[in-house]
Amino acid sequence: MTVHGELAVLPGATESEAEQALKDFTSAYNAADKAFDPALDAGRVTGSLGAINQAGLKARKSYSPNGNPAHKPLELTDTAYVIPKKAGWPRWFLADTDSNRDRDGGRLDTRWLVAFVRKGPDAVWKASYLAVVRPSQVPEFSRDEDGMALPVEPREPGLAVVPEDLSRTYTAYLRDGAPDVFAPGTTTSGWRQARQATRRAGFSYQYVDQPLAGASFAPLGLRTEGGGALVFFSSRHFERQTAAKGLRPEVNADVKALLTGEVTSSLTKERISSQLVHVPERGSGTGRVRVLNRLPGLVAAKGE
Repeated sequence: MTVHGELAVLPGATESEAEQALKDFTSAYNAADKAFDPALDAGRVTGSLGAINQAGLKARKSYSPNGNPAHKPLELTDTAYVIPKKAGWPRWFLADTDSNRDRDGGRLDTRWLVAFVRKGPDAVWKASYLAVVRPSQVPEFSRDEDGMALPVEPREPGLAVVPEDLSRTYTAYLRDGAPDVFAPGTTTSGWRQARQATRRAGFSYQYVDQPLAGASFAPLGLRTEGGGALVFFSSRHFERQTAAKGLRPEVNADVKALLTGEVTSSLTKERISSQLVHVPERGSGTGRVRVLNRLPGLVAAKGE
């Protein structure tokens, strides 16, 4: 009997494959961070995490060409692998792990949730999303009879917002305040208020938010116990600062490293952001979409 890999519903990875993927990522990440060389982990990152990581390393390399004098190797331990079943490619899994970047046991204790994606049978595993959350924010995931996690489809109809629409919905909310499906917080209502309150004599600010959901930036989600789903998604954000005559926008070292054009009267910064959200069931009455973590990074800048 022939089993077609593109049709069979199979675990996204074995646990040993997941362990090796996390090990390979950590090794590459540490080498790149030590040397400030994006080439050293380019093959182990993708999506929004890849875009943020590669731009950040490029920027830091420009003003610290001899590498990172404060390098501290990243250690990821106490890892639980959450592996969904899936037909076809890409396949993916989630590593729920403890980093040495926090303080264990207190209010600063965190977990790193790293999503790994593999595009095909001959491809390597790449980290596409990272979220840093409190241990209490990591939910219990729904499981099937084999103990595998239950993924949510891009057009999952049972959720308050389907995963494929999260980026479009989020960027529309940031722009217009609608649809008002997000719980209040620093990355939702608070961000809108902060933008509206931004004032500096002689300068004006404009913001453009764009959905980002195709190819390497596709959302990834898992069903949670008690209903709803935990979903990663990406977005793109532009901030344009325009100066009055005689003034000039400030250009720091990171912006300068990623800058095209010459800053005379305006500066546009481009950031890519990943969000981790909990999406309730449609019609459940359990509240709005909650943003648990947002990870933004400067990826480009343009002067005019």
